[in-house]
Order: sequence, then structure tokens, then C-alpha cells
Amino acid sequence: MRFVDTPIHSRPSVLIPRKGTLENLFYVDRPFWTVDTLFWTKVDEDIIRPVFLYYSLKIQDLAELNVGTAVPSLTTAILNEVEIAVPPLEKQDKAVVLLEAFDHKIKLNNRINDYLAEILDVLFACSVEDTNDWSEATLLEIANYKNGLAMQKFRPEENDRGLPVLKIKELNQGFCGADSERCKSDIDSAVCIADGDLVFSWSGTLLLDFWTGGEAGLNQHLFKVTSDAYPSWFYYMWTKYHMRRFIALAKDRATTMGHIKRSALAEAKVLIPPAAVMVELTARMQPLVDEMIARKIEARKLEELRDSLLPKFMSGEIDVSNVDITQLNNHLCDY
Repeated sequence: MRFVDTPIHSRPSVLIPRKGTLENLFYVDRPFWTVDTLFWTKVDEDIIRPVFLYYSLKIQDLAELNVGTAVPSLTTAILNEVEIAVPPLEKQDKAVVLLEAFDHKIKLNNRINDYLAEILDVLFACSVEDTNDWSEATLLEIANYKNGLAMQKFRPEENDRGLPVLKIKELNQGFCGADSERCKSDIDSAVCIADGDLVFSWSGTLLLDFWTGGEAGLNQHLFKVTSDAYPSWFYYMWTKYHMRRFIALAKDRATTMGHIKRSALAEAKVLIPPAAVMVELTARMQPLVDEMIARKIEARKLEELRDSLLPKFMSGEIDVSNVDITQLNNHLCDY
């Protein structure tokens, strides 16, 4: 949002949402200032490591402590009542090293995906430099953009656990959280989302991404993008190619909620290479897209495994006393 000259705090701290997505905690280990929708913590480091406090709070169901109505909210009075287990500092350090091993690999996957995305952009830009013999089409002619449903009309019925609803918030954060709405399990398969599906939010915040958050039901204002004729790299890159213009169009309609119309897709030009060139380009581009999706899925599964182990580490159910921290740290450095 902005920079300040003097930080509010210079020691490691845990930032806790005061409003909004209450389980969206942050750990910071550099000087910072927060906005007024976040609490920050001044940690007694003789009692608890700040990063251990962060992991301890992650296993708390902070959403259950909500006192807001329209917007989820927390208060200091409520947070002050939260109890956590505080083992000796040595055990805290060992548990943290084990948990950070997961986070290290997750961050590594995210960095590699950033590089893969850059490579895709470069390869795509190079591929469309010489298109004299390429034919023309539109986005609607190369892919199907299926709009989601108004999922409030499709709530789970009795004995149906249902599916989490994929909205713009979930697409932006990459997963469905405990506070995500749910819909019926037997919705139309055309609006049922699985790992690897390309999703495009065309209203509000315009986003385009491959979903890897598990099975979900697609809400209205988002497209599920598929094609029977072209590989996913092709309709992904051409949709991405037009995103800047789509965002500008949506901004012009932002008197209520910015969005684009289906006509914008019909007007978005696409260049289709000859069959032999398409085969060659697909051999280069599709493995990069597949690798990005695979790494995102792996990161999600690592997060799930970490979160399942988290309470066991925090409670002492899994004994970490025999962990060799030096050896584990050296192993992490090998990455």
C-alpha cells in the first residue's frame, strides 16, 4: 500500500487479521508497519520463538472466534484468551526446523513456477513473431468459456457434505478454506472444477490461473476454460495475451462491478499455426504448463501434510527431541 520511514516493530512478529480472512496469518522477520486491519505481536522471545508462535496459531481455528457480522472480525480480548502449548525452547527449535522444511520446498516450487511462467511468455512471444501463414480465429472459436452457477441456489442437502465453492477469493488465494461456501455434490460436471482446469474470473478482479486446489464447484462470474481441439497451453497463452485489454475494458465498466462481456472474447483475435508448427510448439510449451500444474499440486499436498503434522508437533505427540537440527539444516541447504 505504501512505505513508511520508521517501522512500528523491528523484531520477528506474527501478524493476525483483525478483519477479513481470519486464518490468513503472516510471519515477518524484518522491520514492518501494518495497516489497521491487522494485529501485530510483540513476542517474549525468552518464552517462545516467534515462528513457533506463528505455527501454534495456525492450528487454532481463528474463524471460530469471529465476532463480526457482515465482515469476519477478531478483537484483542478474544485473542488474549487463546491458549497454546509452550514446550522448552530447544523442542520449539526442532519442531520449527521440521515445519520450515515443508515451507522451504513449497516456496521453492513457487519460485520455479515463476521462472516457468516467464519462459512460457518468452517462447510464446517468439512464436508469434513470424505468423505469415497462420490462420485467424477468436478466443470463442478455439475454446469453450463455461460460466459458473449462482451457487447459493445449489446448497448441499441433508447427508450431502457438498463441494467447496470456487469464487474469485479462492482463485486468488489458490485454495478453498474453511470459510468457503459449499454447494451440492451432484452439480453439472460442466461447472465442476478439478486440478489442472483453467479458470478465468471475468467480473470484479480479473484473474486467469490453472486451479490446483482440489475438486470444487464453479461460482458465477468465473469461466471454466476448455477445448476439444487445442492443447491447454494454447488457449491459456492466448487468453493471457488479451488479459491486459480485458482488464482495461472491465475498468471502464467499474461504476458497479468491473467485468467483460462475452462479446470481448468473440472480438479477441487468435492466430493459429499450421498443423506441423502446432505440433512443434506443443512439444515445447505443454510440458512447461504441465510442470507448473504438477508443482502447484505438490505444493498443496505438502501444505496439507504440514498442516496435518502441525498439531502433533505442537502438542508433543510426535517427539522431536532426537532430531539433529544441524543435519536437517544442511539437507535444506542442498536445495
